[in-house]
Order: sequence, then C-alpha cells, then structure tokens
Amino acid sequence: MLILEKNQRRVCCLSARSASLRRHLSAQTGHNLWLSSILIWPRPLAVSAGWRFRLFSPDEVSVAKRNRRKADRVRMNALTVPANVGEGWYLSLMAPNVKGPNFAWLDPSRLYCNSQALSDCVKDLLKPFQSDSIDLVAGIDAMGFILGSAVAITLGKGFLAIRKAGQLCVETQTQDYSDYSGIEKIMEVRVDVLRPGLRVLLVDQWIETGGTMKAAIKLVEKQGATVVGVAAVAIENSEGGNWIKENYKYSHCVPKELQPQIDSKYLESFKTFSR
Repeated sequence: MLILEKNQRRVCCLSARSASLRRHLSAQTGHNLWLSSILIWPRPLAVSAGWRFRLFSPDEVSVAKRNRRKADRVRMNALTVPANVGEGWYLSLMAPNVKGPNFAWLDPSRLYCNSQALSDCVKDLLKPFQSDSIDLVAGIDAMGFILGSAVAITLGKGFLAIRKAGQLCVETQTQDYSDYSGIEKIMEVRVDVLRPGLRVLLVDQWIETGGTMKAAIKLVEKQGATVVGVAAVAIENSEGGNWIKENYKYSHCVPKELQPQIDSKYLESFKTFSR
C-alpha cells in the first residue's frame, strides 16, 4: 500500500483506478506500483504539491486503520450522549492542550458542540441561583460570550458583553487586569446599560487565577450594579479562585471528586482522548 506524507500528515492510499498517477509514481520510484483502492485521487497532483511517498507493509496499514477507527469513535463522541450520564458527565468532552505553554492547559469549548452537554452544563450552573433575582447576564470576552449567552437565553434575560479594550465604538469604562498568562491587559464595558440596583450574573468559561473575573466584578460594581454571583465551568482552587468563592456566590460544574484533577491541571479523561 502506498501512503502519501507531507508535514507529518498522511493520506492513505491511492486508487488503482488512477492509472495516470500510478504510472507517474512508478516512474518516480522505479517500481511497478499496484495501489489499493482506498482513497480516490484522480490526478497526479500529490507529487507536484510537495507530497512524498513510501510503501507501507500490511502490518503498518492494519495499525493505521485501527488507530483511525479509534480516533473516529472519539471524535464522534463529542456529538453523542452516553447511555449512562452522571454529574458533570460532559467534562470528559473537554480537550487537552497540544500546543504548549503559551496556551491554556485545556479547551473546554469542545463540550459546547454537544447540545445535551451544553444544556446540562447551563442547568448545573444555574442551580444555585434558582431563588435569586437576576436582571442581566454578563459574559467575559471571549469564551464567556458563548456560555453567557446560553445562560441568558435559558433565563430569558438580556446579555451584556464585557470586552477586551479597544473593541467598542461607544463610551466605555475600563479596568486593568492580568489573566492566567500573566500578561497585563485591559477590559472594558459600555456605560449605557449598567446602573445602581441592577442585579448581574457574571459568566466566564473558566476561572484559573481569578484575575479576569475580579476585573469584571470591579467594572460592574463601579457603575453601581450588584453582582448576584459568578458562574464558570470550573473554578480552580488558586488564590484568586478562592477569593471569589469566599466573597461571592458562585457556581461551577465540577464534581467534588474531580476538583483535584482540575487543580492539578490534568484530567484522567485525557488518557483516552485521541487527537
């Protein structure tokens, strides 16, 4: 079987019906190639596009096929719901960081791709606030927009976007902060919505150091509004995360037994996660 490779990416393998490509590759390698009919590649564009090629043994091909089927099952699970779901079942859908220390240690947004997971996540976030009066939901730029909008729709309330500085064309109030990266940043919020007496639920995707959420709290309170509470998929037991939990009503989706994994920045579910 012939596999094309380019920049560590593989495409297997070419159709025997692609006679022109077979002749082209045979001439290039000096071998009379017989290509299995797995993937139709009608024209010899691969070589001219910079792909290289080599022959794989039947054993190598079998392993590759098994790995591909396993990866397909994992990817498909992002859109399906297990037969038996427990508390926070959707957290296993979150993806690990594969790009290094300049990024967050995981990507929770994969769970939003599953409609039931997103719905259950929002329901869990709202449980502690069922008896609270909420006038407005505010989400923090950028991933807090997704979760915050879903919370607002569920509550039947409006949504206020707290933005990174320089994005709004109206009068704003700003607040300095630093997030998990340690980089100094500025956020802003429009000044024509918040007012004294307005009760606001603040939503973000994740609270790691707490710096971003603390800045959002300051912005809301500067304009006289009241922070009813804080909601996030997870709140790590960092200094800032603990400060928020000690001073404000809060909600998150992490079961007690899973919190140590959150704090150690590694989930057991990553072991079976396939990229």
